[in-house]
Amino acid sequence: MFRARAFSGRLPLSAMLFLLPLAESRAQSAAQEVVAPNRSGAPGKGGYTLFQPTPREFLRELSTDRPDKTESPYTVDAGHFQLEMDFANFTAAEIGGERTRTWNVAPINLKVGLLNQVDLQFIFDGYLQVRTNDRKARPETTRRSGVGDFTTRLKINLWGDDGGTTAFALLPFVKFPTNTNGLGNDAVEGGALFPLALKMPGEWGLGAEAGFGVLRNAGGTGRHGEFIQSITVGHALAGKLSGYAEFFSSLSTERNAGWIATIDAGVTYRVTENIQLDAGCNFGVTAAADTVNPFVGLSIRL
Repeated sequence: MFRARAFSGRLPLSAMLFLLPLAESRAQSAAQEVVAPNRSGAPGKGGYTLFQPTPREFLRELSTDRPDKTESPYTVDAGHFQLEMDFANFTAAEIGGERTRTWNVAPINLKVGLLNQVDLQFIFDGYLQVRTNDRKARPETTRRSGVGDFTTRLKINLWGDDGGTTAFALLPFVKFPTNTNGLGNDAVEGGALFPLALKMPGEWGLGAEAGFGVLRNAGGTGRHGEFIQSITVGHALAGKLSGYAEFFSSLSTERNAGWIATIDAGVTYRVTENIQLDAGCNFGVTAAADTVNPFVGLSIRL
């Protein structure tokens, strides 16, 4: 899913440019195989690209990186676009006597299918409004508003994009400091995620993810590593309505940093084959985690 993370980061652009030819080679090899898309018996899709789009009758089922925090290993079909966004989400946090309330309006993730098994993603935090109450500070309450940071990601599916009981992907990402009014740490940060999907008996779905980021220290000097793990399970509830439950964890190597862990739950509603609504809430279960984070959102494939 796309949502505020315990960390945000990116690999250098040179690394991403190095990975893309590897992904293209993988896609060209797939063209020699017979691939059975989810909704058709069409032969190999490896020849489709951004400039030669996959025909609509051969598109995979809509798969999104939201609303849970565990990303999907499935890519957007070549030559197609996908918009995933929150209408708005609210975060309440209280750490060390400092109480923060944050509204994030219309953060978006725009995806572009480059090859059959590769998509490029552009994430923008959108408009932020932050209210902080700190009893140790003067004045006690401060308010800031502005725009957030910009992130690019490259998702490379290694197997399972067009069928099978498992799927796995590599997802390097880079954050660029485009924020205003001090709503970020003004650092370029990077990392990579490794999402896995597994189809379970009884039409249950399981997702898992591991990842790492290299981030600037809170004091503004030096860097540290952060490592995330998550697991999510989902199932249809009634008709087009489905639900999920998730556990998310983030561990930092920075001195005095606390363990961040949340328990998350939500629902999705498939309006059409190309439109999905969702809603959910993330609940912090450790002292360093946000207390609560409700949200509602939308995904559209074009």
